[in-house]
Amino acid sequence: MSNSQNFVVVAGAAGHLGSLIVLSLCERNVPVKALVRPGTATSRTKTLQDAGVTIAEVEMTDVQAMTEILKGASTVVSALQGLQDVILGVQGALLKAAVAAKVERFIPSDFSLDFTKTAQGSNRNLDLRREFHTKLDESGIKWTSILNGAFMELVTSGQIPLINDKWHRVMYFGSADQKLDVTTVPDVANYTAAVAADPNPTPKVLRIAGDSFNARDLAALITRMRGQNYSPMWMGSVGFLRMMISILKIFVGGVEDKIMPSWQGMQYLENMVSGKGKLSPLDNNRYPELVWTTVEQALEEAGAKKAK
Repeated sequence: MSNSQNFVVVAGAAGHLGSLIVLSLCERNVPVKALVRPGTATSRTKTLQDAGVTIAEVEMTDVQAMTEILKGASTVVSALQGLQDVILGVQGALLKAAVAAKVERFIPSDFSLDFTKTAQGSNRNLDLRREFHTKLDESGIKWTSILNGAFMELVTSGQIPLINDKWHRVMYFGSADQKLDVTTVPDVANYTAAVAADPNPTPKVLRIAGDSFNARDLAALITRMRGQNYSPMWMGSVGFLRMMISILKIFVGGVEDKIMPSWQGMQYLENMVSGKGKLSPLDNNRYPELVWTTVEQALEEAGAKKAK
């Protein structure tokens, strides 16, 4: 990539993942412009400002204004989150601005399981990202998607309800031997920063996993860590899970306007427990300086926070 372009732009920089990407770039001494919406509270950007980041308030649908801000950037990173209006609309405007500004590389807001291998219609949120990949290909820009499985914090916090402490069970659908890929948000941010700062060309898809486990692995780990016996508990087949998703979509709704209704979370789970979203091969070693957090380390940290 050209050395004449020497800063990275991060959209969605006021969010959790976006802000960590920005700070990781700062640790690499990479100049960063953080795109935020007009009126974003200064409390949400203070840490970035203290780190010397340039904060650029811009209406994210104003392609011309964003084009001016993006001129001279080597990479644009999108950490935007939302439904069709954001992933295709706002992120689409960001892509148009990146192309107009002659940015060399675009990193879309994917950060998920491997939806390049899952079936269309099996996950609404990931269908939007698949559709955006088509826009990326049509744009002619070089782009790299980073896929990291589930965020590990969703498991350790119980938001993905795999660990049942009341019953001392590890819940699973399908096979107890199916491996699930997880990565912490900070580890994803650090890898994304490494890709954004990479002076060399990067492939269209990079797959990473901080750790992988199946129900038996997780039960054995928690048993060892807590000194109490945990065992796997079968909750039903993958087909049963799919049936539950279909029923909940009817009764809960939210296909057009809810980012994470209960059935959407279950669609992510189905993509994982079916094995269809499994990450392979992994590209963890592309940047050997990075250190990866294991599930054991994350559970220890979550337990320490809970004990306070």
